[in-house]
Amino acid sequence: MKHDNPLLLLDNSSMMTVIGEGEFASHRMSFEETRAVLETFDEDDVRICFTNSDIVNIIFPYIGLESKSYRFKEARHMHVGQEALVFKLYVTPSETQPIIQLDNGAEAKKIQNIYIYCQYITRVK
Repeated sequence: MKHDNPLLLLDNSSMMTVIGEGEFASHRMSFEETRAVLETFDEDDVRICFTNSDIVNIIFPYIGLESKSYRFKEARHMHVGQEALVFKLYVTPSETQPIIQLDNGAEAKKIQNIYIYCQYITRVK
C-alpha cells in the first residue's frame, strides 16, 4: 500500500525532536499491533530515525518482523497526518548482578534491565 508520507521509526531521543512542533495523538501499542502497522507499509515507505541498531537487530526479530533495509532519515519534524512508531526504551538497574562465564573464558556481568514498549503517534495539527 502506498502512503503519502513515510512511516517514521523513532526511539526516545528522536521522538523528543519531532514532537517539539505541532499537536500529536498518541497511544501505546502491543508488539503484535506494532508488527501489523509495519506490515502495511512497503519497505520504501518507512524511515528509521535512530542509530541504535539493537532495536532493529534484537527487537524486530522478537516481534516477528523480517529483516528489511529501511532507509535512515534524521527526523526534525513530522507533517500533519504523518505517522510514527516509537520504540521507547526503559532502563532500570539490575537487582541481581550475576556473573556468567563466556565461551572464550571472559566474564560478563548483568548491570541493567532494558525494557521496551511501543507507541503510535500521529501529527494532527
